[in-house]
Amino acid sequence: MGPRNTRRRARAGTEPIRAKSALGLRLLLSLVYAPLFLAGAGLLSWWAAVSEPGDSPGRTVLVVLAAICLALALLATADATRLARRRHRTTT
Repeated sequence: MGPRNTRRRARAGTEPIRAKSALGLRLLLSLVYAPLFLAGAGLLSWWAAVSEPGDSPGRTVLVVLAAICLALALLATADATRLARRRHRTTT
């Protein structure tokens, strides 16, 4: 990788000098929703496995919803990991 451009953009004068980000809230939400989405993916997968042909909703719909829940759980876990590293880096 090449050298990083460390020049900052000039201030317009209206933004705060030290803006505070809601990293703690984002981390909390990621830590709460990751297990919920993972549990949802597991329950939807189980429901798809025990569903019979002709049931409503169909097996395909349940599998798609389980995949979406799993993707959201992975996204929340990745976000929580990234935020925890960022928070650790700024405190040390």
